[in-house]
Amino acid sequence: MIPMDVERVKIMSSRSDSGSGEDSLDRLLPPAGTPRRKSATSLSKTEPPLLRTGKRTIYTAGRPPWYDEHGAQSKEAFVIGLCGGSASGKTTVANKIIEALDVPWVVLLSMDSFYKVLSPEEQVLAAQNDYNFDHPGAFDFELLVATLRKLKQGRSVKIPVYDFTTHRRQKDWKNLYGASVIIFEGIMSFADKELLQLLDMKIFVDTDSDIRLVRRLRRDITERGRDIEGVIKQYNKFVKPAFEQYIEPTMRLADIVVPRGGGNMVAIDLIVQHVHSQLEERELSVRALLASAQQTQTLPQTLSVLESTPQVRGLHTIIRNKDTSRDEFIFYSKRLMRLLIEHALTFLPSQPCVVQTPQGHEYEGRRHSGKGITGVSILRAGETMEPALRAVCKDVRIGKILIQTNLDSGEPELHYLRLPKDISEDHVILMDSTVSTGAAAMMAVRVLLDHEVQEDRIMLVSLLMAELGVHSVAYAFPKVKIITTAVDENLDDCLHVIPGIGMQLVAGKVQKQDQQSKKVIYRQGRQCSVHEE
Repeated sequence: MIPMDVERVKIMSSRSDSGSGEDSLDRLLPPAGTPRRKSATSLSKTEPPLLRTGKRTIYTAGRPPWYDEHGAQSKEAFVIGLCGGSASGKTTVANKIIEALDVPWVVLLSMDSFYKVLSPEEQVLAAQNDYNFDHPGAFDFELLVATLRKLKQGRSVKIPVYDFTTHRRQKDWKNLYGASVIIFEGIMSFADKELLQLLDMKIFVDTDSDIRLVRRLRRDITERGRDIEGVIKQYNKFVKPAFEQYIEPTMRLADIVVPRGGGNMVAIDLIVQHVHSQLEERELSVRALLASAQQTQTLPQTLSVLESTPQVRGLHTIIRNKDTSRDEFIFYSKRLMRLLIEHALTFLPSQPCVVQTPQGHEYEGRRHSGKGITGVSILRAGETMEPALRAVCKDVRIGKILIQTNLDSGEPELHYLRLPKDISEDHVILMDSTVSTGAAAMMAVRVLLDHEVQEDRIMLVSLLMAELGVHSVAYAFPKVKIITTAVDENLDDCLHVIPGIGMQLVAGKVQKQDQQSKKVIYRQGRQCSVHEE
């Protein structure tokens, strides 16, 4: 088999440059005189393509909702299992399927990443080409099944990286998250009953044994640093017998057998048609359900609105006034954001402590009792609140999630995320400047939950929210604390908060994205969706 790290062909959209904290609010505002557009969109149909192939052009796209209006996962990723002998062309078939599918967020997961850690004695045998890597016992099926199950459920996973030169797992594992389609390939893909139950479609790649031997010789000599004698010895002693005993008999379990591998476009087209039909049946319309909901109950107890003091009301008067100048709007918005963040910090857990003052006396105070605090911005709007958080939380870690609206479907789509390591242990302040239907906020919360952040450790902080957005988030995630400076009652036909904030404060809600700060992220070929700091 071709040695592969976990591969992710994720068809992503553009994301904005995060920029410096101090000027982030200024650059998110539209230039003076910019006309308002009817709706904020994430994605222009003239965006440059992410990936070009010989016959197709795959364009940027985001991940649509994978959960229902209750916040619960309502659809699993579609898993395709690819089995076949060593060097049969499984990876080539997988890449052909990816190119032909032309859908966002496709993950290619290799069984090669899940070889067991070898003992010192086994390391010696491997160096002498006397260890059988083509036996079911060579794979860590327990870890593999657990990982694939979590990935299918939409959760974040860590994937080991196997070094075929040293026959060891590398120290750093790869993070993988967010799949609509998972293509899982390996010589023993059909060898485990639990693994088979996770596969929605099973494909066997059937290639002539002479061709497989030639490919293996070329691969192991050029890519894995082996000598020809060692490759032939290993093939005759382990590879060929294992194929006949363990791999070839599993062909009967396949839904489709693909002769000749990647060159069989008829078979690949049939596979792609079936996958498309399955994905169409799983489509969801979350924002439409939220927008049509009739929320008549009282506001939830998890909501905390900053006290409307004369100062706070005065700040709202300024930033809501359509005649407020650009500079004044930025200045007073920053003041209000600072007050909001300070208010949000009062909900973090604390414990009593005693310190000694310089005068030698004891002072009974309090300190944060959690492990850490992470701020996560929903780009681009939430980014404007980062300076206020950094100003009051020393060394706070910052993550980013880019969620924007699809022009055609009207649904929120996840385009990009970067979350700090071990975020699951932190209290998370999730920042978005305005929340209307709550669709983007719900997606961001779902992303955090998928990364094992505890629901009661998430605080959604927003400058302004609509009642519909408050109810949507609280209903789906009743343990999430919702904190804002004001709640407006209505939305207009374009789903803007009414009466709203002046100058259309926030990107994504700012109706024009300034082109200087708009950057396309290209992740060609192999990559993971989560970039850790």
